Amino acid sequence: MSTLRLDHQAPQQRSFVAQVVGLAEWQGKRSVLLDRSAFYPESGGQLGDRGTLAGHPVQDVQIDEAGRVHHLLEVPLSIGAQVEGQIDWPRRRLHMALHTAQHLLSRALIEEGQAETVSARLGDRGCTVDLDCAQLEEARIARAEALVNQVIEDDLEVRAYFPTPEVLATLPLRRAPKVTQDIRVIEVPGFDVSPCGGTHVARTAEIGWLRVTGVEKDKGRVRINFDAGRRAKDGWVTEAAALSRLATRFTAGPLEVERAVERLARDLDAAKLQLRQLMPLVARAKAQELLAQPGPIVAMVEGDRELLRALAGLLTAGPNRVVVLGAPDQGNTSLLVARSEGLDFDCGAFLRALAGRVGGKGGGRPDRAEGKLETLDWIPGARALLPDP
Repeated sequence: MSTLRLDHQAPQQRSFVAQVVGLAEWQGKRSVLLDRSAFYPESGGQLGDRGTLAGHPVQDVQIDEAGRVHHLLEVPLSIGAQVEGQIDWPRRRLHMALHTAQHLLSRALIEEGQAETVSARLGDRGCTVDLDCAQLEEARIARAEALVNQVIEDDLEVRAYFPTPEVLATLPLRRAPKVTQDIRVIEVPGFDVSPCGGTHVARTAEIGWLRVTGVEKDKGRVRINFDAGRRAKDGWVTEAAALSRLATRFTAGPLEVERAVERLARDLDAAKLQLRQLMPLVARAKAQELLAQPGPIVAMVEGDRELLRALAGLLTAGPNRVVVLGAPDQGNTSLLVARSEGLDFDCGAFLRALAGRVGGKGGGRPDRAEGKLETLDWIPGARALLPDP
């Protein structure tokens, strides 16, 4: 016997009373079967509800091919018992907003980008729609986002119903149904009509906001990341707070941060240019200092990888020299190993051995190797691996 789906009849219902009609398992976990349930089971890209049943936490809700809704609980209930179910309403409310927003976004992407949705996922931390195209201009995505928010602002009705086969045949469905009977339709009159078994808001204004959070390519398709409802609002609040903190650091207003960052970027580019111009002088001075030490040159240098490369070039220009140079890198060490031409010393093998001893990775050719070590205290280990002078 299938479970009577109260979530289809009244998605706003937060509690219900039902009878336990069976105990079962779902993928090795115990489950409870009820004659009726307001819990939404995971399907169609929407996560299942959470809440309590007879006061016990519902860990997951799934549905099988027979239409039986499985409520996963750690505590078994007695067959025949009357139990009360309580829906985790903030979670359900968010999922209703996310799912309705996904419908609107999928329609808007058709309108503005001629891009069909091939799959959608409404996750705990973010939502995605995958499109049937390899690329889509940012301007089209922005227009689709604006169109959705206009529909939200217009506060249109969201209808959920089971049409007769005759009526279904006349509807301009955005996509074909995945089932052949008891087809449920979600309609935003004048905008979108789609078969769907998920939970949805009653009016578009209840969504609040839709926010595209990113665009990426996955397996030759465009993937749109988005949020809606409370999560969209929280994202904007978080970003606004970060912008305010930056404004404080720059002693500027929030709208002046962009100009301040551009000015800082120009200053940084000028400093980098000046550093590149000074690099040969710095490298020659440091090389003279290092050449004063006998045997293989093993040293930590204050600088970056570019300085290490310049130094190594100067130091190995002379004969019979092995050079092991490191530079601090956020608590780790950027390492470069080089040798003079003609020496019988394998720099790549040495670096791999040192990384194996102190932690890290890297490699290269016998005459030159680069990598990163997971410590700043690597010099004793390096000296132990070098041949006696």
